[in-house]
Amino acid sequence: MKKIFYSLAIASLIWSCKPTENAVQATSKNEIQVDLDLNTVTNDKVMVTVTPPSITVDKITYHIPKIIPGTYSEDDYGKFIENLKAYDKKGNALVVAKMDDNSWSILDAKKLSKITYLVNDTYDTEGETEDKIFSPAGTNIDAGKNFMINTHGFVGYFKEFQETPYQLNVTHPATLWGATSMTDTDASDSKDTFTVSRYSELVENPIMYSKPDYTTFSVNGMEILIAVYSPNGIITAESITPEMKTMMTAQNKFLGNFNSTKKYSVLIYLSDVNSGKDAQGFGALEHPTSTTVVMPEMMPKDQLAEQLKDVVSHEFFHIVTPLTIHSKEIQYFDYNNPKMSEHLWMYEGVTEYFANLFQVNQGLITEEEFFTRMAGKITNASTMDDTMPFTKMSAEVLRKPYKDQYLNVYEKGALIAMCLDIQIRQDSNGERGILDLMQKLSNEYGTKKAFDDSELFDKIGSLTSPEVRKFLDTYVAGPTPIPYAAYFSKMGVSEAKTKTPGNVFLKGEMPNITVNQSNKEIILLPGAENIDFYKNLKAKAADVLLEINGTKYNLDNIYEMIIGSASWQEDEPITMKIKRDGKEMILKGTVKLPYEEVDSWKATDANKSKLREAWLKG
Repeated sequence: MKKIFYSLAIASLIWSCKPTENAVQATSKNEIQVDLDLNTVTNDKVMVTVTPPSITVDKITYHIPKIIPGTYSEDDYGKFIENLKAYDKKGNALVVAKMDDNSWSILDAKKLSKITYLVNDTYDTEGETEDKIFSPAGTNIDAGKNFMINTHGFVGYFKEFQETPYQLNVTHPATLWGATSMTDTDASDSKDTFTVSRYSELVENPIMYSKPDYTTFSVNGMEILIAVYSPNGIITAESITPEMKTMMTAQNKFLGNFNSTKKYSVLIYLSDVNSGKDAQGFGALEHPTSTTVVMPEMMPKDQLAEQLKDVVSHEFFHIVTPLTIHSKEIQYFDYNNPKMSEHLWMYEGVTEYFANLFQVNQGLITEEEFFTRMAGKITNASTMDDTMPFTKMSAEVLRKPYKDQYLNVYEKGALIAMCLDIQIRQDSNGERGILDLMQKLSNEYGTKKAFDDSELFDKIGSLTSPEVRKFLDTYVAGPTPIPYAAYFSKMGVSEAKTKTPGNVFLKGEMPNITVNQSNKEIILLPGAENIDFYKNLKAKAADVLLEINGTKYNLDNIYEMIIGSASWQEDEPITMKIKRDGKEMILKGTVKLPYEEVDSWKATDANKSKLREAWLKG
């Protein structure tokens, strides 16, 4: 999972579950049939019908997941299920008792013929509750327009039948098309049928229904599907495909043997933030053969493509870990009573590191840009608890105070991976790095063999060096902060300063504009006239900002203005219409971006250039 943070809002593994021994025995001929009716949407809810196999016990429990792997939070998807009922073959109602938010006990289960219930979506509620579900793991029901079917939000399971095949039948408007990595075996334009081997495989395969807008291309034998839903038609799949193809081709080249899947789907949902009733959690959630992405539709295309490069690459690299290399806690994940692994430093940290390293490795960013990104992670990690052992935080991530440190998996987690990479490079005189280690771990374990949490450090030590093992004990399992300067120096890199452009409407998190709530007008705050951008345009405090380059702005689309300004270039022409003392005026000039000096790193030791080249380009 990757969350994205903007000034306006905070922007998975799904793996197999352990077989259980119960009184219910499923045969190879049995299957669970699930029917979704997307044609009949009532009060923004969809009807689900579940037909189970034959049951030989008197009571059985139907579960909707409390949590799914990769999200690291208990979201209780069962809270979005309403009016669950159970029936026998004659249509008589059976007794159903709701046990908790996610579980329903059914009596006289031997007679059970079907279960029905309504599913409400999550996107509509994101602005109403603090405990909102991360949008890429959520669901959307917009009749006739879009259905984001993250299957764990629609379909549940019986523990006794988790290894039983599922058949999912979806009836839908003929005008909508379902983007997914699953294969539809029904030829109809208004019905899709998907068959999977077990519940976890169903959860691994989201579907996005919308008006067809997709492209396909091939990368080294892998078929890539890019599907886009843009409610206002602003972004198309075709418009972002060139950048996606460049990025995924580079990833494929960087990974080499890890890329084994034959089809990979990227499902991109663009949220209409201005509507006030749409997804607000921007980022992505990984699956073995697909990624769901939620981003703001208002973002300019070039900026969106740049964000997708970081977000989608992060999710794609999860095919290394934990989709290939993972612990028993993940292999046998319990959707309603999970035990978390100690190794988020690897699952999310190594993944995030690769998402940055491959870009400098393949020439998509410069060394300087890579060093600035890592410096930013050091700065962000410094705001977290740097003495909390990462293994402890990972294992206890679902409860406080550890859950409050979760976001450090993308900051310190990536830095752990970077320092390990540096140590392995130094120990091997540049011949090997962390990608080589992950390849060896993949050969040792792979998708079907999980490791014990407690054995991983021993295994890594045996595949690398005593220094690597010491690093893991000291800085990952222990409370000692990492001395980043010492590790950078191994590659001949020293601390430096660099200037980065900021946003003309913000200084850090503080805006230089405000809003008149009564008429929604945007007003420049005192002091704004001293900022180069406004000074160049001869704008003054208390000016009302009406238009920029012909586009009208007010409170309703202020976020669009702020996000859009991030793509402005220094010295490009700009026209601003303002109102001053009740009179409208046109201000013309060029963009002058604010710059701030930030910490970074730079190569300073030429004697270590060969080792540094092996690290960044090897």
